[in-house]
Amino acid sequence: MIIESKRIILRSWKDEDIDDLLEGLNNISVSKWLAGVPYPYTKEDAENFISYAKQLNENSKDIMLAIVLKENNKVIGGTSIESINKKDKTAGGGIWLNEKYQKNGYGTEAFSARIKYAFEVLGLRRMENGYFTGNEKSKSMQHKLGYKDEGIRRKKYLCLATNEYTDECITGLLKEEFIEFDK
Repeated sequence: MIIESKRIILRSWKDEDIDDLLEGLNNISVSKWLAGVPYPYTKEDAENFISYAKQLNENSKDIMLAIVLKENNKVIGGTSIESINKKDKTAGGGIWLNEKYQKNGYGTEAFSARIKYAFEVLGLRRMENGYFTGNEKSKSMQHKLGYKDEGIRRKKYLCLATNEYTDECITGLLKEEFIEFDK
């Protein structure tokens, strides 16, 4: 699967992405905002993730994608469409970006491309996401794309990087509320 935007390609994970995955996630400034990512993040963690992501198929309820810069084919992050519910036409998922590539609009561009694919190709009508309390970058990005805050799940996740339970601010986006990012 390949999804393209102006500067980004979203594609399936490959074995050769291990070093970029390690570079991006073996950073407490990134991993502290992700429930399922330990810190330190090891080569074995990266290999296990890529193996899992590659085994997902077209009929899976989860899609895991690498975020790749077109200009140099560098993997700078990852995003997902998860828990795809065809009956209710909803899904969730998330995003992370290597700290070196933050503050350039790449994350917003990638998340926007992912949402557009979910609405236009998968035929979904609602995206359900969230962010950990204190993650202002994720909050801002989601709001920029039209997401609305819907509540807080208190101490919902054990963050593996910090070994602390953290609150999740729940967000939702209806298809008609989507503000496509165009940089």
